[in-house]
Amino acid sequence: MLGQLQDAGNTTTLAHYLDLLGKSGLVLGVSKYAGEQFRSRASSPKLLVLNTALMTASLPVPPDRIRENPELWGRLAETAVGGHLAIAGPVEDIGVYYWRERNREVAFVLERGETIAAIEVKSTGRRTFLPGVAEFCRQFDVKRKILVGGQGIPIDEFLLTSPATWVE
Repeated sequence: MLGQLQDAGNTTTLAHYLDLLGKSGLVLGVSKYAGEQFRSRASSPKLLVLNTALMTASLPVPPDRIRENPELWGRLAETAVGGHLAIAGPVEDIGVYYWRERNREVAFVLERGETIAAIEVKSTGRRTFLPGVAEFCRQFDVKRKILVGGQGIPIDEFLLTSPATWVE
């Protein structure tokens, strides 16, 4: 099946559908940060739902019980942060990306001019080591490392803050 999807016509059609979903404010493809524009565009996008209601509408879990499921709550928290960045980023001339290499990842990377910020999202209060952020910082000249949730910036506070704040 993967071979069939890699056919030029299929990838063009899928890219067009993803573009339509993004323009309608439903789902966006976030490019991988590679430090070089052509490598970012060649990577597979990370799909990001721009409205968490799309994620929760069909769940068999009532809304008031979602926090009891740490995995689901974590996905919702990351999606909310990503949606905020993806919507506001282009308006503020900020590139929004993700980064992954082997088993290391950074949820979101912001880039404005020469300034790069690495953002990780955690929904639990446990103190955690962020090996993805550490590796990303080793490879790129990162100005700010930001933890949203957990022991970092509260999610609600982050969502009320302009993304430009993190790349000034």
